[in-house]
Amino acid sequence: MAFNLRRKLIYFYAKIVRAEGTPTYIARGWALGMFIGCVIPMSAQLLISIPLSFALRCSKIGATLGTFITNPVTVIFIYPAQCWVGNKIIGGSLTWEATKKAAHDLMKLDISGFLHLGGDLIASFFVGGFLLAAVCTPLTYFGVYHLVLRYRRIKEALKAKRREKIAATAEKEKDKAV
Repeated sequence: MAFNLRRKLIYFYAKIVRAEGTPTYIARGWALGMFIGCVIPMSAQLLISIPLSFALRCSKIGATLGTFITNPVTVIFIYPAQCWVGNKIIGGSLTWEATKKAAHDLMKLDISGFLHLGGDLIASFFVGGFLLAAVCTPLTYFGVYHLVLRYRRIKEALKAKRREKIAATAEKEKDKAV
């Protein structure tokens, strides 16, 4: 399990830092994906994030993979907490158990089923989602931005070191030839 998680983290890291575009472009896409992943129910995330990534001119890969904060594994924990916190913010009366059950029902629904849920739960979901997005989106943007910058600086330093080594070797060969 740990090995599989490590491989996935390395995969996402490589996707982030090796993407084409400026660090701002890449970070904006990941932040968009994170925002959509926090606020929009799972069944509609890609339908919203991909067109928005074109409109906002940001990384399409980042916008797509960033939505994976909510996936079938993490949503079991995120949706109940998100709904409960949102319910407390709006002053609702849902208990943790009721919120947890409703959030689990929410995971099984598509968008049309989502609209048939109670207004308190829908409001709680979105308020909690916006709060989660308000925390996670800036962290994602600045985290990805700095990861990309760091990777590119290291890569450029290694290229410069290789160029120096090649130049030194060529100079030695030139001196031997004379």
